[in-house]
Amino acid sequence: MEESRQVLYCVEGSIALVTLNRPEKRNALNEGVIAELKAALLEADANENLRAVLLTGAGSDFCSGADLAALRKISESSIIENLEDAQSLMELFVLIRRVRVPVVAAVRGRALAGGCGLATACDIVLAERSARFGYPEVKIGFVPAMVMAILRRNVSEKRAFELLTRGGDIDAAEAERVGLVNHVYNDEEFEARVENYMSGFERVSRSAVMLSKRLLYGIDGMTFEAGIKAGVDTNAIARMTEDCQQGIRRFLEK
Repeated sequence: MEESRQVLYCVEGSIALVTLNRPEKRNALNEGVIAELKAALLEADANENLRAVLLTGAGSDFCSGADLAALRKISESSIIENLEDAQSLMELFVLIRRVRVPVVAAVRGRALAGGCGLATACDIVLAERSARFGYPEVKIGFVPAMVMAILRRNVSEKRAFELLTRGGDIDAAEAERVGLVNHVYNDEEFEARVENYMSGFERVSRSAVMLSKRLLYGIDGMTFEAGIKAGVDTNAIARMTEDCQQGIRRFLEK
């Protein structure tokens, strides 16, 4: 890995480790970081041996949102330039859902604004007990717009409204209670607990997990009947996979 890079990528066993590498800037997002994140996720998606992706931040914070230079650029750009910039972040959020294996965010410290959006966009969020989550954009007249479609699907409408319009932040326990976070671990055992959690993907079928992810997000917006029909197709595909056929064979031989 090149230390000069803003996003580090490596593979440990069957897990791709993607690390935001701007600790001196609290891993703030800019055009380069977003581009490197997309490249890392595409590289992980192309690796047939991976079971999951773990997204973390170097240093004490996960991600503090857009950096000052990015905010300055926003204030000085035309509507077309700002549309293109926003489109790039949207593409990142969509890509996370299109990566075939689970993308897990491990959040230490602060996940704020676009950083909170990045964590929310991941399939699973694990957090240190001392972590903080929030969308302070409204304090400067900005709107956490792209993540809204994801947040609305993660928490209740009223909780989403409050998170989006009050501009405050919440602790990890509250984030877990409202559905923004899957699990909260004590700070001193966070790394070990995350490692143990990620190892769980070794004990389940890679193809079944990939098909489940695709179906879960694919049925979003479908009618009930269309969703069930989509399940029929996935069910039939799963039956033909090597994992399923071997799993049935092992079960019958018990």
